[in-house]
Amino acid sequence: MLPYWSLFLKDLGFDAKQIGWLIAVMTCTRIVAPNIWGWLADKTNQRLYIIRVGASLGFLFFLGIFISQQFIWLAIVIFCYSFFWNAILAQFEVITLTHLADKRSTYSHVRLWGSIGFIGAVALMGVIFDYLNIRYLPHAIAFFMLMIWLSTIWVKERPAQAHLEATQGLLEIVKQPAVIAFFLVSFLLQISHAPYYVFFSIHLDEYSYSRALIGQLWALGVLAEVVIFIYMHRIMRSYSLRTIFLISFFITAMRWLIIAYCTQYLGLVILAQCAHAFSFGALHAAAIEVVHRYFGGGHEGQGQALYSASSFGAGGAVGAVLSGYLWANLGASSTFAMSAVVCLLALAIAFICFRSQEFQKSDS
Repeated sequence: MLPYWSLFLKDLGFDAKQIGWLIAVMTCTRIVAPNIWGWLADKTNQRLYIIRVGASLGFLFFLGIFISQQFIWLAIVIFCYSFFWNAILAQFEVITLTHLADKRSTYSHVRLWGSIGFIGAVALMGVIFDYLNIRYLPHAIAFFMLMIWLSTIWVKERPAQAHLEATQGLLEIVKQPAVIAFFLVSFLLQISHAPYYVFFSIHLDEYSYSRALIGQLWALGVLAEVVIFIYMHRIMRSYSLRTIFLISFFITAMRWLIIAYCTQYLGLVILAQCAHAFSFGALHAAAIEVVHRYFGGGHEGQGQALYSASSFGAGGAVGAVLSGYLWANLGASSTFAMSAVVCLLALAIAFICFRSQEFQKSDS
């Protein structure tokens, strides 16, 4: 969806501000929905059932896109489908870590298969959309969503376990300064990513990159993410989470500056896409570990939901709207330069606040 959704919306005739708002609708449901589903999952301990319901209803609501593609109707469809779609993501993180048990450091080896699926999809669709109208994109998305729904039926439930009683209140965990700082930098990181997710394909298209090449560049970024996922368990044993965050924030800021001012140079764009290994791969794996360390005593579902809400939800929504206005008023270079500034602000906060025991090396 990400590489081609903005191109699809542009083809429908929407301007930069409208595209920003439509993508913000999709991401803003992550502010509320994951917390509702996370609370329900922690209370009922029926995570897999919630995932199946979310996948099925998300798919069914998405089919509304074939009824009309007017701005208001599209916003309603996106809101409804993404509300249920967001029931899935955070809870699958919890299920994965639960299955891994004391081998959770190998989480990244499981997560990389999502990245491999992404690579295959965007590379294939990039070639297809060089020959086929981009307006067939919703058909492809609907097909993949149907496959996801069916795949949830085949996921096996672990044998019933005793429900973990929380040893510490959720509010008590959340109000710790390091946790507040973690959610704040996650929020800022996704604001900095918003122009990339919303306008990167449009940006490349304006530089006359073919849609096949655009898909390949997106795939390259995720390939870099796969490579770091393979080695992430070793990296987390060798370096503290704080160090991983600081290095990754710096590399991410440099990535946005390259995209801001050097898009005409394919070699530098390739280098920027390789930096996705850090700007998403390393940061996401480290963030999942932070949530497990702080919220693992009975609040993990809500912890994952809060992480999703503060980053992909609030950060993504605010960033999508802001990037739409910046893009329309200041242009591409200034928009990506502002992303770099926001990322450096997140780096400064992490440098000051990420000093607690939970940000040190993992023993697992």
